[in-house]
Amino acid sequence: MKTSSLTRRSVLKTAGSGAALLPAVAGAQSGSAYAPAGLPPTTSTVEDRDRREQWWHEARFGMFIHFGLYSVLGRHEWAMEQEGIPVAEYEQLAKRFNPQPHAARAWAKLAKRAGMKYMVMTTKHHEGFCLFDTKLTDYCAPKQAAGRDLVAEYVEAARGQGMRVGFYYSLMDWHHPDGARCRDDEAARRRFVDYTHGLVRELCTNYGNIDILWYDVNWPLKPQQWEAEKLNRMVRQLQPDILINNRTGLPEDFTTPEQRIEASKTPWEACMTMNDSWGYNRADDNWKSPKTIVRNLLTCTRDGGNYLLNIGPTGDGAIPTPSVEILTAVGRWMDVHGDLIHHAEICEVKRSDFALFTRRGNTLFIHAYFWPGETLSVGGLQQKVVSAKLFPTGESVKFDQDRWRARFAGLPGGPPDPIATVLAVELDAAPTQNQVAIRENRERTHV
Repeated sequence: MKTSSLTRRSVLKTAGSGAALLPAVAGAQSGSAYAPAGLPPTTSTVEDRDRREQWWHEARFGMFIHFGLYSVLGRHEWAMEQEGIPVAEYEQLAKRFNPQPHAARAWAKLAKRAGMKYMVMTTKHHEGFCLFDTKLTDYCAPKQAAGRDLVAEYVEAARGQGMRVGFYYSLMDWHHPDGARCRDDEAARRRFVDYTHGLVRELCTNYGNIDILWYDVNWPLKPQQWEAEKLNRMVRQLQPDILINNRTGLPEDFTTPEQRIEASKTPWEACMTMNDSWGYNRADDNWKSPKTIVRNLLTCTRDGGNYLLNIGPTGDGAIPTPSVEILTAVGRWMDVHGDLIHHAEICEVKRSDFALFTRRGNTLFIHAYFWPGETLSVGGLQQKVVSAKLFPTGESVKFDQDRWRARFAGLPGGPPDPIATVLAVELDAAPTQNQVAIRENRERTHV
């Protein structure tokens, strides 16, 4: 993931387009040099994908964890690249990286407290350091100061709290000698691709059932050069029910808009930070409020997507205090309203300057994050209101409705919930909204 102006997204856009600045590996133009002929594509059928993704859609809310040697520095996860730190100097951080035993237990407990249902942790970020036990390199946590498999600890902790387990894996690697050389040297490409496939095989073999494989940054190779179809075919053979994101450059199971909410027709998950950094950054105090995080979650839910929210533990594995406080507040809201997130359907009602909407069947849930006072109105609602109640108390709310708006009256003067107060409105059909703000046939005076 990327924090600064040179975004990870721009790297992907350049690399994925096969731009001239990335020299083609010999033979790549043939279209079949790196994948066995005649094999089906790795992407699954829609029916099979729907089956595998059912739990994921219901989960809606997950925890992203960026953890690595950069956590020791406490600046940002791209420090090695942005600050020009030589490989030999950066390697010394591995001698200082020794997290407290079972730090992951606190991560998993916080995820559960926040109402999250799954977790995704960096197993290897761009720096190239593996947090898992591997036979392919000594540049890994068990063979350095930590002396243990941090991915195994994470998996155990996540499962202990009933979380689904996801692995992040960066294809880009600043440490491996072939990590950049592979773009214009076929022998280097062969070595690096074999190394990459081997690490992914270990991750998909040594930790039981894995629910998500979350690739990142396929620079400097194109999917064909990564042999991405072959790679993901292997993953699906080892983990038949796994979900794979789109960041090898192949579409696979879901898309991953970063630091923005962007709905699409295909399954999607918005990944976002709590401040402006993915890895631990002691100087970054630009924290999102619990209200902002809930609004983001509601927006993703309304539009049928997921929300993967990041924490960046310190070098010893501790969660920064603001992250704990914010997610605890979010969790209090989720304790009451979580079912409106996890069991929601896509909602076509969107127009409001004080609320977001979710729905279940014919029930529209109005989440008022800016409390309008004793009267609340929704314009353009196309269905007949049958009843209205405050959620979760069930207290009846008075309402009237004409062809322009539904109006709910007799509400408390102040917001019952400081993050978002909810009205449950039963309609005579699934909710839709006229999105036209000014209608030609509306009566007007004094114009």
